[in-house]
Amino acid sequence: MEALTSNEEQVMGIIWQLEKALVRDVLNHYPEPKPPYTTLASIIKQLEKKGYLDHQTYGTTHEYFPVINKKTYQHRSFNRMVKNYFEGSAKNVLSFMVAENKLSEKDLNELEEMVEKLKKDKRS
Repeated sequence: MEALTSNEEQVMGIIWQLEKALVRDVLNHYPEPKPPYTTLASIIKQLEKKGYLDHQTYGTTHEYFPVINKKTYQHRSFNRMVKNYFEGSAKNVLSFMVAENKLSEKDLNELEEMVEKLKKDKRS
């Protein structure tokens, strides 16, 4: 599945939140500055073309809904990022986050607990 632009991700975030929406519904939930209606409609059509959305037609109105859920998209995006920027290594991701000071002490403690649990599970 083709990657999304930041504008497309923003629109998908709104549609995931709404679960199904008309273009005007997305526009109403879009933060300022809002794009022109026609620009937003074009982004939505592109999302449909990329396979992220489908629609149901009511007369001349299209109601759009996600074909891929947010969790699946997050999983694919994260895996792509790890592969492209961190040589496919979870260790490299964590090393980067530690080096950038992106993990709080609480985060580190929780990660340590997860690692210990994983070790126990693998021994069983």
